[in-house]
Amino acid sequence: MSRWRGSTRTNTAARVITGIGGLFAVIEVLYLVMLLAGANTANGFFTFIRSLAEPLALFFPGLFPVSNGDLAVILNYGLAAVFWLVVSGIIARLVAR
Repeated sequence: MSRWRGSTRTNTAARVITGIGGLFAVIEVLYLVMLLAGANTANGFFTFIRSLAEPLALFFPGLFPVSNGDLAVILNYGLAAVFWLVVSGIIARLVAR
């Protein structure tokens, strides 16, 4: 019986870790879409998402010097979103073992 309880806890922890990574990725993608769509930068929601997305982008902004602004946004925040999905997936697999 304790075997099932342990696996349930690790599965729950793995789901939470995956969910957090997914949430971080959604924030990055939402910010990316708002930038590409030309959202009003003075809007409160945009400011809130930017305040979350920029620290979550870690070292990706400016990693690749690109002259095209749209491509730079996609690289900066798209790679950060993929990074959070991959890292949270790896950590979740390690926890689930």
